[in-house]
Amino acid sequence: MATIKIKQIKSRIGASIDQKRTLDALGLTKMHRMVEKEDNASLRGMINKVHHLVTVVD
Repeated sequence: MATIKIKQIKSRIGASIDQKRTLDALGLTKMHRMVEKEDNASLRGMINKVHHLVTVVD
């Protein structure tokens, strides 16, 4: 299955608790960290929820 790389580009300070928990679920704990996950619908939903805090890296 295809993978997707996600990088946190903005701080979680000031984000709602739901967004902080979503970042934790993605495995992003600090800025400029990158994780590689399998691409699926639930992952896309989490990225959409915190789209202003993360970016998808090619």
